[in-house]
Amino acid sequence: MNYVNDQEIINIIKQALKEDIGRADITTRVAIAGNIKAEAVIIAKEKGIICGMDIVRLVFKMFDQRINFKPLVKDGDIVNKGKALAKLYGFASSILSSERVALNFLGFLSGIATRTEEFARRARPYKIKILDTRKTLPLLRKLEKYAVKVGGGVNHRLRLDEMVLIKENHLEVAGLRDIREMIKKLRKKIRKNIKIEVEVRNLKEFKEVLSANPDIIMLDNMKTADIKKAVRLRNNLQPKTYNLTPRLEASGNISLKNISVYARTGVDFISLGTLTKDIESLDVSLEFK
Repeated sequence: MNYVNDQEIINIIKQALKEDIGRADITTRVAIAGNIKAEAVIIAKEKGIICGMDIVRLVFKMFDQRINFKPLVKDGDIVNKGKALAKLYGFASSILSSERVALNFLGFLSGIATRTEEFARRARPYKIKILDTRKTLPLLRKLEKYAVKVGGGVNHRLRLDEMVLIKENHLEVAGLRDIREMIKKLRKKIRKNIKIEVEVRNLKEFKEVLSANPDIIMLDNMKTADIKKAVRLRNNLQPKTYNLTPRLEASGNISLKNISVYARTGVDFISLGTLTKDIESLDVSLEFK
């Protein structure tokens, strides 16, 4: 993905460089002569899915346009330990001063892509789509959700203005008994292409929400036995009575250990905050030749 004209991402990179360097990289200034040129290589220290090569290139170029950055892999590639990911040539001082920011972005985004791919691979036999959530680091959501896509996941919503999602707290305030009226009013107020999703916690709530014809129903922290019942109820809807056949989304306490169990219930989506919340960065390093 090319972020050259994405001002939001450019500003993030600028702030990251400023945060890391401060006024100056005093170690490099003292230890390395400014006119020394060198070649370096970025290497994967473990197996994973690569994500963020354009970001890495931008980091180096924004610090010093003269750095020659040559990617050897592309986003989405599966790499093994020891694989060379990119070569760089330029002033050694510039590479040294900007390497940590570049590697932080690369390791972090590759970690998200790698984790997402693990979930997506286990859900694939059941034709279940893996969704992300808004449980992201402040200001990094666009990058994190891009990494989810690279790993084979699907972006749920980037911002609150993209769709209606009536969650537990909305229902606590507004009251579940008013859900049908709430959805009816919403459909009159919002654009036709905006979807309406409602979160439910049990089968009783599910049946009430089902009658309100939302586009998606999120089954939050429900037992798999109840999810299967909800799927059967949805599948047995009469088209003449219901204008919509809502998609069903399972969410809550789903892990790599049990995702296959949830995938077998027949839901359409599984949403996972862990894709962006519980990340171990992929181990990558930069070495001079």
